[in-house]
Amino acid sequence: MRVRVLKINTIEEAIEEFSRFGEVEPFLSSEFKPEKFVCVNLKIENATDEIASFISREIARYLESDVLVSKLDGNGRRDLIISVKVENFWHLINMLKNFSAEGEVLAEKLTAAARGFYGDFMVYRFGGREFDFSRRTYIMGILNVTPDSFSDGGKYFTVDSAVAHAMKMIEEGADIIDVGGESTRPGSEPVPLEEELRRVIPVIKEIVRRTDVPVSIDTYKSEVARQALDNGAVIVNDISGLRFDEKMAEIIARYNASVVIMHIKGTPKTMQQNPHYDDVISEIYSYLSDGIAKAQSAGIEQIIIDPGIGFGKRLNDNLEIIRRLREFKSLGYPILIGVSRKSFIGNVLNLPVEERVEGTAGAVAISVWNGANIVRVHDVKEMARVVRVVDAIKQITIKQSQV
Repeated sequence: MRVRVLKINTIEEAIEEFSRFGEVEPFLSSEFKPEKFVCVNLKIENATDEIASFISREIARYLESDVLVSKLDGNGRRDLIISVKVENFWHLINMLKNFSAEGEVLAEKLTAAARGFYGDFMVYRFGGREFDFSRRTYIMGILNVTPDSFSDGGKYFTVDSAVAHAMKMIEEGADIIDVGGESTRPGSEPVPLEEELRRVIPVIKEIVRRTDVPVSIDTYKSEVARQALDNGAVIVNDISGLRFDEKMAEIIARYNASVVIMHIKGTPKTMQQNPHYDDVISEIYSYLSDGIAKAQSAGIEQIIIDPGIGFGKRLNDNLEIIRRLREFKSLGYPILIGVSRKSFIGNVLNLPVEERVEGTAGAVAISVWNGANIVRVHDVKEMARVVRVVDAIKQITIKQSQV
């Protein structure tokens, strides 16, 4: 007699497993419903006592769900964790809708979170190219036009060398080129506005002249973003999540551009000075949620989120973010992840920057498996191959569920 635990996290995985099972004895077996073998685990933070009481009393009783409820905080709010069978999820939603106006708002948020968590349904347009995130993972190639970036500072500091490297990355499989003119490595000093513009604008102009591959500008300065967008960039990759420059959201919206909202704790100069979190995933989630709200209120439509690996994070924080990356899918937007050659890989392997390709490949693979839609990398050729393999494995379940 053998025993094993089955990995059944989705309805598709349940269908796949039972398709291998064969015929069942009806008088010995439960009714076959794939959703009965899958639970949806939901965390609700900062709920009113009224909603928390309703969920813990009525939903736990009628839907036979497990509910954990925290004690009241100083503002009369509670946190909850609910574990509900997939087959009962919509019953939960309907019960909340019928309970109160606040319950209806919560039902809408839970519905959006579940849809984001379980599927990639977004299709974005960057310039003239369509990005269907349900089909595959996309590659963002890093182009640092700086003398002091942690990995490749000084290598592509002239216009000719920078553009040549961009063309090489495109040939190797880059779907987006991310141009940055200021190093944001830990401890780095800000670069004057005019110097950052001098570095990036001529490079962006030339890349846009040569290719229709979308160009992203990596900056937290609204004036750099404005001039980059004016010269053909279509995405602003803001490490501050729209917090360092109050004009940034307005500029992005004015150009109908896209934004990457990243989490950072502190500034590049201070971020690695003993960063601390009580709940790293929850705190990053809240930060990104606030950034999304700011982008939406400005009228920005295409939003991408980035949990900010290495930006004010300890080793275990970075590992935990990658392990639990799929939780950020609940925000309902594509996820960009930047793990390439970063110090957490060096800490794990005890290797210098130039020897972190294999470690990067491991982190990229796990990130894609856990929900990353765009990976920001230095080694485009190698990581494009990694991503293709992971995507192929991921697609098996999708195809089998459609048979």
